Amino acid sequence: MNTLFDPITAGRLQLSSRLVMAPMTRNRATADGLATDLTATYYAQRASAGLIITESTQPSVIGQGYIFTPGMHSAAQIEAWRKVVDAVHAKGGRIVAQLTHCGRIGHPSLYPDGALPVAPSAVASGEHMITLDGPLEHPTPREMTSDDIRATVSDFVTAARNAIEAGFDGVEIHGANGFLLHQFLADNTNLRTDEYGGSITNRVRFPIEVVTAVTAAIGPDRVGVRISPASTYNNMVEADPVPVYTALLKELAALDIAYVHLVELGDRDLTKSLREVWPGILILNPHATVEAFPATADAASEALKAGVADAVALAALWLANPDLPTRIQAGGPYNTPDQATFYGGDHHGYTDYPTLTNNPIS
Repeated sequence: MNTLFDPITAGRLQLSSRLVMAPMTRNRATADGLATDLTATYYAQRASAGLIITESTQPSVIGQGYIFTPGMHSAAQIEAWRKVVDAVHAKGGRIVAQLTHCGRIGHPSLYPDGALPVAPSAVASGEHMITLDGPLEHPTPREMTSDDIRATVSDFVTAARNAIEAGFDGVEIHGANGFLLHQFLADNTNLRTDEYGGSITNRVRFPIEVVTAVTAAIGPDRVGVRISPASTYNNMVEADPVPVYTALLKELAALDIAYVHLVELGDRDLTKSLREVWPGILILNPHATVEAFPATADAASEALKAGVADAVALAALWLANPDLPTRIQAGGPYNTPDQATFYGGDHHGYTDYPTLTNNPIS
C-alpha cells in the first residue's frame, strides 16, 4: 500500500512524495502580471511538497480573469518566474506552472484594449469580478471564432515554452473550475453548432487540441491536465459527466501525458468510474463526500489506501502550513488558514505562517 511519503514518477517528474500542493490563486502578482520576491519566498517555503502546482497563470492577456494574477506571456514574466523556480529548486522541490485561460470569467477592465472576454459561446457567467473598487459583473463574452481558437492554442504553446524557459519542471493545463477549457466541455457554456460543439467528440476537441499542441512543444512527459467533473463552480452545468470525461481521458491517454489532476467534489463513485478508464498517474484533490471540505491529511491517506489515486493534492493545509509534511508526520498540530488574507495583500497570511521548528506550540 502506498503512503503519502512514498516517491512516485509522473512522466519526467521524479517526486519525492505523493503529497502535492494544489494550485491556489493568491492575487499577489504585480499589475503587469509579475511574480514577486514574496512569491518566491512563499513557494520556497513549501518546497517539501512532492510537487508544487502554481496558482493559475494566464497564457495571454485575454486569458486573465482576476486582478493581480501572474502571466506567462512576456519576457518580464518569464524572468520573474525564474526567480521563483530557482528558489524552489534550491530547496530541492519540484514545481509546475498551471496555465489557465479564464474564458468568460473575465472583464474588459483587465485588458488594455477594453475587449470583451472570449468563450465558446456568448453566455454570461452570472458572476462578478472582485476589484479594489468593488465587484464588476462579468459581461456576456464574445463567441470565439475559428481564428480565435487557433490563436488560443498557440498562446498555450507559447506559455508552455515560456514556462520551460523559466525553469519549471512542467506545466499543468487547467481544464477545470469553469474556465475556458471546461467551458467547451460543459452543457450550458458550449452552444456551438460547428466542429467544437454539440457531440461529445466535438466538445472535447478544443481541450485535446490544446494539450496535443503543448505536448508536441515541450514533451508529453512534463504535461499534466486538471479536470473537475460535475463541478458547478462559476455556474457550470454538466448533467452527465461520465461519458464526456471518459472520452476526454481516453484522448489524453493516447497522448501519454504525465498525469491527470482530478478535483473530486463529493462523488467518490464518479472518481472510481473515471479512475477505471485512466491508465496513467492520477493526482486527486480528495473530497469523497460533500461534507469533506477542505481536504484533510487523513482524507489524502485514505484515497491512496483505497487505490483511487496515485498522489493527492491538498490546498488549504498547504496555505497555512509551509512545513506540512513535517506536521503530518508529527500528527499535527496544524495552523488555521486566515480566510481574510487568502486573496491579495502583503506577507500577512502569505509567508508569515509559523513552522513547528520556529513555533512548536502553534
